[in-house]
Amino acid sequence: MKKIKQFTTSIIATVLILSSFMACDEVGETTTGGTSAKNLAGEWFIDASDASGKVSEHELFSTYNTAANNNTLWLDDQNSFKKFKIKVAFEKDGSFSASSASNEYGSATVTITDGKVEKEAAISKGGHKVDKISFKAEFSNEPEVLYSYEGSRRTGFSEDE
Repeated sequence: MKKIKQFTTSIIATVLILSSFMACDEVGETTTGGTSAKNLAGEWFIDASDASGKVSEHELFSTYNTAANNNTLWLDDQNSFKKFKIKVAFEKDGSFSASSASNEYGSATVTITDGKVEKEAAISKGGHKVDKISFKAEFSNEPEVLYSYEGSRRTGFSEDE
């Protein structure tokens, strides 16, 4: 009886050891890639102005890739100020635009011109050198009123919030 228990224990131990080696077998490339919009994606603090001057300050915006992961990017004002979330087309140089883009937060379409993200071209509130975003927006419910948006990438530091 003792020999049967030892044999069974040996078999079980062998199976567990062999399966653990097989489970650790690395398969192919394991490094993850980034999205097509990774250099433009992020959170931004943006000021907006119209012809009369500044109309909104330090609004939190987001830019992130679309599910298509092509040359489109979501431009999202987090449902504040003008309340828009639209898809814009971007280029490798950081420029972006949209023509009468559908707004996920409302019925007004949005046209974006002169959009660009520039590496380390802005200074945050706390004095950190960060990326800059700027663009002009025209809304279909306010024809011929052009809003200028400009801001800096969010750092996460409390002095920049």
